[in-house]
Amino acid sequence: MPRTTLTLLFLLLFTGSVLASTTHHSPSPYAGFEDRAIKSLSEDDIEELRRGGGWGLALPAELNGVPGPAHLLELRNEIPLEVEQVAAIESLFRVMREEAIPAGERLIEAERAIEQAFAERRLDEARLQELLQDAEAARTELRFVHLARHLDTLEILTDDQVARYNQLRGYADTQSDPCDGVPEGHDPGLHRQHMGCG
Repeated sequence: MPRTTLTLLFLLLFTGSVLASTTHHSPSPYAGFEDRAIKSLSEDDIEELRRGGGWGLALPAELNGVPGPAHLLELRNEIPLEVEQVAAIESLFRVMREEAIPAGERLIEAERAIEQAFAERRLDEARLQELLQDAEAARTELRFVHLARHLDTLEILTDDQVARYNQLRGYADTQSDPCDGVPEGHDPGLHRQHMGCG
């Protein structure tokens, strides 16, 4: 077969495979979400919000060594906590749930309002802005409830108890300088570079 024919055949095959690969669409990672009652919230999300759960909103506190009441109560014996401390933390936990449950309901309803407005096509930019502000205000309120109760635990615990909590939760020592040591299995040069060590 002449060289030009082979080249032309190769180009045709290559172009066909490129076209085939560009016309094949994989499903969206959101496929299936259209069946949710509120598209932006899963059933698990709604359940977590309705029971006053943290929903990951307190991670800035939790992962910076500031314990939360729920997990402190779970770990009361391992820390260990004194009877008076347990009573104080139980009180914090009750307050947190009393505040978080209605705040969670407000967030669910705000997300439901956004959902309905899009479904019914009754929306312009001004109304969208209003609905989003309502949702963000509810989320901010809920986040404040959880983060503030984390802050309150520091007034009840000793530094040693906070350190023990973080150890039990499996977190790295939040007080140590990451440049002081290299985790096992890590390249020392890359570790120091990633951590911004001098």
